[in-house]
Amino acid sequence: MIEKYRIGNLDCAACAAKIENALNRTEGVQSASVDFATGCLHISAAPDIDVPEIVRKVDPEVRVVEDSQDDAAMEDSTEDAFHAGRSFMILLICALLFAVVLALDYGGPVDFPDSVFTAFTVAVYIAAGFSVIVAAAKTVISGDFFDENVLMVIATLGAIAIGAYSEAVAVMVFYKTGDFLQNLAVHRSRRSIRALLAQKPDFANLVSDSGTVRTSPESVQVGDTILVKPGEKIPLDGTVTTGRSMVDTSVLTGESMPRSISPEDDVHAGEVNMSGVLTVSVQRPFSLSTIARMLELVENASARKSKTENFITRFARYYTPAMVGLAACVAFLPPLLIPEAEFGQWIYRALVLLVISCPCALVISIPLGYFGGIGRASKSGILVKGSNFLDALAHVHTVVFDKTGTLTEGVFTLRKVVPQNGLEPDNLLGYAAAALGNSTHPVARSVAGAFERSDSSAVQSFSGTSTDAWEEISGMGVKASVGGKVVAAGNERLMQRENITHKALDIHESLDDTTVHISIDGVYAGYILVGDRIRPDAATAIARLRENGVRRVVMLTGDNRNAAQRVASKLDIDDYHAGLQPEDKVRILEDLMQGGGKKAKGADKIAFVGDGINDSPVIARADVGVAMGALGSDAAIETADVVLMTDSPDRMAEAVFVGRRTRVIVWQNIVLALSIKAIVIGFGAFGLATIWMAVFADVGTALLAVANSTRMLAGKHQASARPDTAERFVPRHAA
Repeated sequence: MIEKYRIGNLDCAACAAKIENALNRTEGVQSASVDFATGCLHISAAPDIDVPEIVRKVDPEVRVVEDSQDDAAMEDSTEDAFHAGRSFMILLICALLFAVVLALDYGGPVDFPDSVFTAFTVAVYIAAGFSVIVAAAKTVISGDFFDENVLMVIATLGAIAIGAYSEAVAVMVFYKTGDFLQNLAVHRSRRSIRALLAQKPDFANLVSDSGTVRTSPESVQVGDTILVKPGEKIPLDGTVTTGRSMVDTSVLTGESMPRSISPEDDVHAGEVNMSGVLTVSVQRPFSLSTIARMLELVENASARKSKTENFITRFARYYTPAMVGLAACVAFLPPLLIPEAEFGQWIYRALVLLVISCPCALVISIPLGYFGGIGRASKSGILVKGSNFLDALAHVHTVVFDKTGTLTEGVFTLRKVVPQNGLEPDNLLGYAAAALGNSTHPVARSVAGAFERSDSSAVQSFSGTSTDAWEEISGMGVKASVGGKVVAAGNERLMQRENITHKALDIHESLDDTTVHISIDGVYAGYILVGDRIRPDAATAIARLRENGVRRVVMLTGDNRNAAQRVASKLDIDDYHAGLQPEDKVRILEDLMQGGGKKAKGADKIAFVGDGINDSPVIARADVGVAMGALGSDAAIETADVVLMTDSPDRMAEAVFVGRRTRVIVWQNIVLALSIKAIVIGFGAFGLATIWMAVFADVGTALLAVANSTRMLAGKHQASARPDTAERFVPRHAA
């Protein structure tokens, strides 16, 4: 069982990595993941493991509580403002004192004795770096010698030792300034993340015998009735019993177009009632509601880390010790090997390397970048279950679509009823509707619905007819006893299975529509034609997928070849496979994943997009399984790696775009941080960089990387999505 904890005062990404490593090394812990972006800890461990105690040993400053007490762990806005104001005042005072140190060091109006100047400088140094010195001491006591605080203390004490007093104070002042600005940026990012997760309804108006009572959504039971007034969030999933209104579904689906609601329609927690008063019969407890599951998926997505995150965590673990070793070599080897070399000069160069060796820019910006991508996707009604799946979306080269209900609307229209062997059209439709009535397949529902809506007298005659021995034959159709007659209704394969011969075979082969064959007591009775409409945005979605680097689009369907060919040609699909049973789809997908006998190159991935219920085996088998139109669907959310809350294929194109864009931003941060550090390291080794430059480079790189990471959350997607063109996100106020 995975437990979740909240970690307060977690302002250092390197500390988050150390906590995660310490937990994973603890006996009895199966897995632990600390997300710096949200301050969450996900852990699977034995019941006797004292998680808070282990975390406090690593970092005594943090606070750890169980998720149910998360409000106690997270600093509220008032406390944040107080800490920020206090830190700012301390920085301001230290900056003024530092100005005095500079004035005295470079010939101020008063010539103080060296002893007085040294004492004053050390006092300012301690005042500016007190928290850093204390944190470094705690780190050393705990046995860790490569913490950023330790590095800063070593660098500044070294500077004091060689007489670079003003630079020692400068390092502390600018490091604290950078840390202050960095924390502000991280807190701003977290506020954006919390705003995304703060879509939870605050209350429910429970209707009781004594009137309407405002209560928490968690306390409402299944079967209770709630009242939703205009402007209020719908607090739980349910069915409208009275009232008509328009509801805003954008929180769940990303769709700005309101939805019309009337009695017997389903509504979902998180939607906003825009006009009329609604009474709703609750169908699910809040913990299983759509908004609760959606927010849990978004928040827990960071527990599944990408290969890039894991690599950077391992890299940072070895990078800092390596840089400390390099600094030691720079400090001591040249003076020992080169006669003219001076210890002071080379120690100064080594101190530059120590300052630049902090990996904060990497370990902060990368998790923020991935969470920004996950948050940006959720704003568009796309739930990505982990940053590893964002990476997989970035590498998708083939997208395989199911046809019915995915590329087409899945709402079939009755086109033609063709009876044979003397049967009347209405009676043929009646037998088919009775046999298909219990099936959930879209074709079956369309036939049954068409019969119920017809004005034929046959509706009355079949209304009392019993249907027994009902059997659904996967990928073929149904077989049932209707009024004592054995009725088989389905595709050509079902007719072959039942050894039913018919003359309609040639006609069927030339048809574009889906054909439902019917036999009664082993005799062919005729066929029914139903047609499906292609979704309006399907062609646009496929075009956008190609713009985002998808090289191949394939369609799989259990429908007949002619109907499949018609859809494939209209949508410019590269390849299609028709007449498939569920096991056939899995086999074809596996063949595609092997590249038709040749393994796909490198990290190339194949995504399958289906409805999440009938296509569950294929979704589970794909590199990236995508369930489309999953609003309120438990099966889809459980099975898929990526969940599209609406039935728009264009959301798949958006998911691929977000995956690729997130990966670009993450690698921009990696290249930015490593490039700047490499340049300053090179300059420092040759004496061309000062400690001041190292501090500016380290702090500035971290700030730039954090700002770059937050673009995904702060931006808005534009019409085009070609990844090799100009930036596709703009600020909200400019959109």
